[in-house]
Amino acid sequence: MRYKTKGTCSQLIEFDLDGSTVHNVRFTGGCNGNLKGIGKLVEGMDAHEVIDKLEGTTCGFKNTSCPDQLAKALKVALNE
Repeated sequence: MRYKTKGTCSQLIEFDLDGSTVHNVRFTGGCNGNLKGIGKLVEGMDAHEVIDKLEGTTCGFKNTSCPDQLAKALKVALNE
């Protein structure tokens, strides 16, 4: 899936779902090392667990973050 982010330094999140298992998370833009780390941490996790852990995470003065946007993207993908 490709998800265009809103309100973050990253512009795009791409990932695969096998049922509800998360694979191959890739961010375009943003803090490269941190976002690669998030991708590795969530690899093989259930999407619902990732959403529970990351949803609502903020970045500085913003009301969202790249992890929060990943949670939003996963919600969209699960509802498709």
